[in-house]
Amino acid sequence: MATGLTSLAFSDTGASRPASLTAGTSAAPCATPKGRPWCDASLPPGTRAKLVVKALTGDEKLALLAGDDLVGPLRATDDARFRAGTVHGVARLGIPDLYLVDAGSMGVKQGPNTALAAGLSLAATFDTAAAGRAAGVVADEAAHRGNDVVLGPAVDIVRTPKGGRTFESYGEDPLLASRMGVAWIRTVQKAGLMAEVKHFPANNQEENRYAVNAVIDQRTLREIYLAPFEAAVRQGKVASVMCGYNLVNGRPSCSGKTLLDGVLRKQWGFDGMVVSDWGLAAKDTEGSIKAGLDLEMPVGVRYTPPALASALTSGKITWADIDARLQARLRVMFAYGMFDKPKRANDGEAGYTRNAATAQDLAEQGITLLKNTGGVLPLNTGTKVAVIGRAADQFRSGIGSMYVKPTSTTTPLQGIIARAGAGNVTYNDGSDPQAAADTARAAQVAVVVAADARAEDADVTCLTLKCGTAKDQTLGDQDALIDAVAAANPNTVVVLQTGGPVLTPWAAKTKGIVETWYAGQRGGAAIARVLYGDTDPGGRLPVSFPATEGDAPASGDPAHYPGTGGKVTYAEGVNIGYRHYDTRKITPAFPFGHGLSYTTFKLTGLKATRTAVTVTVTNTGKRRGLAVPQLYLGLRAAPGAAQPPKQLKGFTKAGLAPGQSVKVTFPLDARAFAYWDQRTRAWKRAPGCAKAMVGTSSRTIDLTGTIC
Repeated sequence: MATGLTSLAFSDTGASRPASLTAGTSAAPCATPKGRPWCDASLPPGTRAKLVVKALTGDEKLALLAGDDLVGPLRATDDARFRAGTVHGVARLGIPDLYLVDAGSMGVKQGPNTALAAGLSLAATFDTAAAGRAAGVVADEAAHRGNDVVLGPAVDIVRTPKGGRTFESYGEDPLLASRMGVAWIRTVQKAGLMAEVKHFPANNQEENRYAVNAVIDQRTLREIYLAPFEAAVRQGKVASVMCGYNLVNGRPSCSGKTLLDGVLRKQWGFDGMVVSDWGLAAKDTEGSIKAGLDLEMPVGVRYTPPALASALTSGKITWADIDARLQARLRVMFAYGMFDKPKRANDGEAGYTRNAATAQDLAEQGITLLKNTGGVLPLNTGTKVAVIGRAADQFRSGIGSMYVKPTSTTTPLQGIIARAGAGNVTYNDGSDPQAAADTARAAQVAVVVAADARAEDADVTCLTLKCGTAKDQTLGDQDALIDAVAAANPNTVVVLQTGGPVLTPWAAKTKGIVETWYAGQRGGAAIARVLYGDTDPGGRLPVSFPATEGDAPASGDPAHYPGTGGKVTYAEGVNIGYRHYDTRKITPAFPFGHGLSYTTFKLTGLKATRTAVTVTVTNTGKRRGLAVPQLYLGLRAAPGAAQPPKQLKGFTKAGLAPGQSVKVTFPLDARAFAYWDQRTRAWKRAPGCAKAMVGTSSRTIDLTGTIC
């Protein structure tokens, strides 16, 4: 379309707009369809998008390719009037404003809202229904804050346990991340909002995050890091994809044509919009336009009208390229009814009471019991308990774009006091280890609450509890504190509030270890209910806990992490997480999938075929409990394609009464037996027979069979 440019003045930031680009009215844009052929709702969304793009002037087109709000991302935590981003529409044509909000697994970042448990806690539920429930809370509150697009879920794989944003993720396994992400996306989009899966692709560290070049072989990229995104597109039908800051094999994520245009759109059939991460993700104008970046956020840097006009004048891009980018975004807006429905009101009338109860239940489902020697847990009502540690009296959360200001909070100390009853709890903040030991010695059970501190834009410097610092105060040497308390009281339980794996050098000295993650605004109540056995601990580890820092994947060589010369080499290939520990025969402190119950289970009757594996799970204890059987397959290696000893291929969760049995089925498809063949650039079935393994963690396999 040969549309000329006028002399309208645009700022280089894209923050200024011509007067015609203002917000529309509260009525549906197509409520008055006269003269607007794109308002014919019987037409396909793609056709409608082409019609409205044809009606745009050149200036309007260039002004629609970037966001318009720098203030919103800075104010959204505390003020519900602000959000992560706004893209102004074109009032004369009825193109509505587009509102985007940071709203991942932890809730909606737009003023006070329900603060859910961290994404890692949600992954620990090993329950796609839980992912759907969390997404339901997000959809409810995002809609009642007047939004159109929610910037989630984050399906980045945990490559290094030091990752600053590990708490946002769904763990170290691509199948777990895929299934949780798909369930989350489907729920959000069923509610009429657009999900935006992130950060495409291989965005696995915060160190040098704006410029690091991730060098990854194609097999590893396909099997590990692209897999959750492929599931989001093919199974979740996700509306939007956010490309990351990093480079992949030398090309910026937001201008990598092979991945954005080739894999995402042509191979996977993605027909939604691609949006840049906020700030510095778009590295150049021409490459991003040609590759398929549809929208730069939160304002234009590479997509300012002057930059785009210059690229057009020089012939580096064409008006057809511009039209394609606009059509992709507008097609999604038509598909989600933005032209045919009134704009959502920012009325704040979400079901906050109901959502807070859901947040607590989901936190309970993610709490993971790592150790329980001698049945120290659950605690008996009336037990004299010493609660120790500064973190016990704090609301803990990850910091960054996913931080949600809670509508209210319950700390672990508050939750335990409320459950234990007056006179049964003493508290010491642990600032003086000797005083803490004295407090512990006088109690029947000592509960030490320890935490780490994780944040966007910085990886943690170590995995011990010595380097955990809150934003405004130091937590101190919590490892030493635990040692002192455990020496004073043999019935010591450690409650961890962490955003990823930590070292547990004191594990042998304690009787109980409970990983609660960042448990959300009612986390304290959830922790108390699990400690007192009011509910079974529902979590299983979505990440392996190393015994030493040097045991962790990608450790020991700066070239592998955090990188040298701006480049990080994924030399471990597909052997990340538990695959790394299995392949190198390293014993983790606590393996992937591990988590104890207050009852016991038995797995029997394995039957395995190429389409399904079935087993029977029986509660052999005296309490109701939650079982999480897991299916792993061991595939035979092919020339040039070594295989890890096992790979997760199925999981389920079942609540069982004492003596109750249930038959569970793990469906299998052709992809479960396939690997990415780099020679043919296609999925290929692994040769020979596969070993089927069903157990309760990656290291606890109860039943095995052969599938040929």
